[in-house]
Order: sequence, then structure tokens, then C-alpha cells
Amino acid sequence: MAKYFGTDGFRGEANVGLTVEHAFKIGRFLGWYYGRDRKCNIVIGKDTRRSSYMFESALSAGITASGADAYLLHVTTTPSVSYVTRSDQFDCGIMISASHNPFHDNGIKLINSNGEKMEDSVIEEVEKYLDGKIGELPYAVGGDIGRTVDYAAGRNRYIGYLISLAKNSYKGKKVGLDCANGSTWMIAKSVFDALGATTYVINNTPNGTNINENAGSTHIEYLQQFVIKNGLDIGFAFDGDADRCLAVDEKGGLVDGDLILYVVAKYMKEKGTLDNTKVVTTIMSNFGLYKALDELGIGYEKTAVGDKYVYENMRENGHLIGGEQSGHIIFSKYATTGDGMLTAIKLMQVVLDKKTTLSELVRDVTVYPQVLKNVRVPDKDAVLNHPDVQAKVAEVTEELQGNGRILLRKSGTEPVLRVMAEAPSYEICEEKVNAIIEVMNGLSL
Repeated sequence: MAKYFGTDGFRGEANVGLTVEHAFKIGRFLGWYYGRDRKCNIVIGKDTRRSSYMFESALSAGITASGADAYLLHVTTTPSVSYVTRSDQFDCGIMISASHNPFHDNGIKLINSNGEKMEDSVIEEVEKYLDGKIGELPYAVGGDIGRTVDYAAGRNRYIGYLISLAKNSYKGKKVGLDCANGSTWMIAKSVFDALGATTYVINNTPNGTNINENAGSTHIEYLQQFVIKNGLDIGFAFDGDADRCLAVDEKGGLVDGDLILYVVAKYMKEKGTLDNTKVVTTIMSNFGLYKALDELGIGYEKTAVGDKYVYENMRENGHLIGGEQSGHIIFSKYATTGDGMLTAIKLMQVVLDKKTTLSELVRDVTVYPQVLKNVRVPDKDAVLNHPDVQAKVAEVTEELQGNGRILLRKSGTEPVLRVMAEAPSYEICEEKVNAIIEVMNGLSL
């Protein structure tokens, strides 16, 4: 397991867990690594956190000190960095963001030349350098010192790309946008305005410390109230770096990532564009999604939690759509990462083509109640694989008779097992989860 980088980059409290020195050294390594035999170019984007400007400067200093050129997209979205990296043939891309975390956290996400999350082999080398296991890297001197380039034009091309993907005019549609005081604070309105929508925007006044604060996809209740109050047709909420999108229907109902997958996959099948591919989800998608896809005859695959694993499955098997309940939705024909703005455009396409409302499109899906509890254990593997626990899981699964499910999984960072149940009622979920936890607590290890 990586020491610094998780499935979504190196993340921590700014200048506590993730310091300006870390950023400088990451820039130093990447500038050297990709520039060993030629001049290399690295593109950088950032969100609206106060510390993002500091980390941008540190990364740029490290990159240029190693002789590479740093191209700055300034405040932009994670998917835009992915798009620009691959379309403009950069050696790699960097996004400075802690996504949906509060402002005092920040993160560094590394993107390879294909616009995908950086390969583990490169991450391992970066970590070795951070830990002093690689000798000092040479500094560039004289005319070999790199330069920093304003590259706002790249961000603007991404905006044009998004607009080009829309197949319909949004004229006459009242659309709510919750920008989370983050990366979409300018981009979202400009795209929807260009497509003809009447836009109503909230949380688009970032001040460096209010990103995700009672805003965006992690606080969807504010957009739900806003849609109802203003009589809007639809609403979209993004997270801090806009790789997530959740939707709100005209009645104020939440349409999460699972429901978005259902609506778009059903539409693709009707249009004949799903082909023989499957919908890729994580193991945490709602049981109701699988029941609904079964009714439609649409296949699906399940991966570990993390959009990284969803995309890997899609790439390896040629699947066209996948994502997470949290709103990371990937359309592999158009992007190599979750893209909140692209998701909103694709969902709008279904609503407009079908000439209906979003609430009607999700009407046939029954979202199952879910209960998730964490259990601290002395040995995660020993408890998870204990015969008594496995027997109880099998017993509870049999009791549900295909009308729900039990899931046990290990926390990646704590001595904790997560026990989750989905069933027709919260009472049944509680009963089943507690039955398994009782067995866990009675083990003698």
C-alpha cells in the first residue's frame, strides 16, 4: 500500500499532512523523471482553496527547477486537467484539490499522458523520492531552467469541448447549479448559458475557505430546497473539483450516481448505443439499481470502491458507462475520469430527448434502505474469514431471499470492518446488521 498516495492522490491537511515541501519535491521529481532525455511539459490545475495557490507555486518551482515547463490552467476542474493532458499531449498533469473535503485539506492528483490516473509504478518512484530513497536530483541551470506558462486557453478549449457534446438546446429549461464554491464557479454557468438554459446558480462566490461548506454534492439538501423554491426543471450539484455530479429532479428528489447510471444506461440501450457492454459499478451501489438493471436486461459488473477501479474495469473490458453512487460517473467514449459537467450534459440529453421530467425517468427504480455500521476488530482478515461470521452471513443472505443483500468489507485505513445491509425496510437492515455484529463481538481470537 502506498504511504502518501491513495486511490485519489496525496491528500492531507495543508502544511500538516501535505506540506509545501512535499509539493516542491513532487514537482522536482516529475520534472526530472519526464525530462530525462528531452524537454518535458507538465500542466497544472487547481481548485479554489486558499492553499491551492501555495501548492501551485511550489509545484511550479519544483518542475522548473528540474528543467521542465509548467503550464498553468489556474482554477479549473479535475476532468479538464485530464482532458487537456491527453488532447494537448502533455507528459503528465497535476490537479491540486482535496475534492469534497473541507478547505483546510488539500491534495495532489497525478494524471498520466493518457489523461488517466497515474500508474502505480510512477507513484512508487515519487514516494521513494519523498522518503529520500532516491539520491539528490540535478538542478537545471542557465538556459535549461524551465518556465511557467499561462495556459488558460486550455481550460477554455475544455469548455468548448463540453458545449460541443450537447445534442440539444436548453432553451426554456430552468436549471439550478450548485458550484460548491469550487472549480465550477465560473465554468458551469458559462456552459449552461451557452446552451440556452435559464440558469440559477448558488455557491459560486469562493473566498478560499468556503469550498464545500454547506454546499455542493455533499450537502445536496440546499440544492433540493433551491429547486423547489424557484420552480426549477432540474438541478445539478458538483463537488469541489467537479469530478462528481448529483442531480435533483423538479420535485426536489435526489437523483444520485446509481440513478444517473440507470437513466443513461436505459437510454443508451433504447438508442442501440450500449452495444453488448455492461454498466460498471462499485460494490456499494444500491441493490435497487441491480434489480432495475435486471428488469431491463442490462448487465453489470462490480468493482472495489473507488472510481479508479471502475475506470480500470471499463478500459480493460471496453465498457462505456460506469460510476459510483457518490456521483463519479465515467463515459469512456468521452473521458477517462469522472466528469461532473459531462454527466450533467448527458443527463440533460436524456431529459430533452425523452421530452419528460427527471422524476419520471427514475420512477421505476426502488431505492432500498441501507444501514452501514463500523466494527472495530483486532484482526480484520481473521474476523472477516472466520467460519462463524461466514456462516452467519450465509444465513442472513438466505433469509433475505434475493430481496436484499449483506456486504462486509475492510476499511483501508482503520482496524475496522464495515457491515452493510440493504433490505425493503430500515428495520430489517438493522436486524440483519446487528445479527452479524453480535457474532463478530462473540469471537475469541
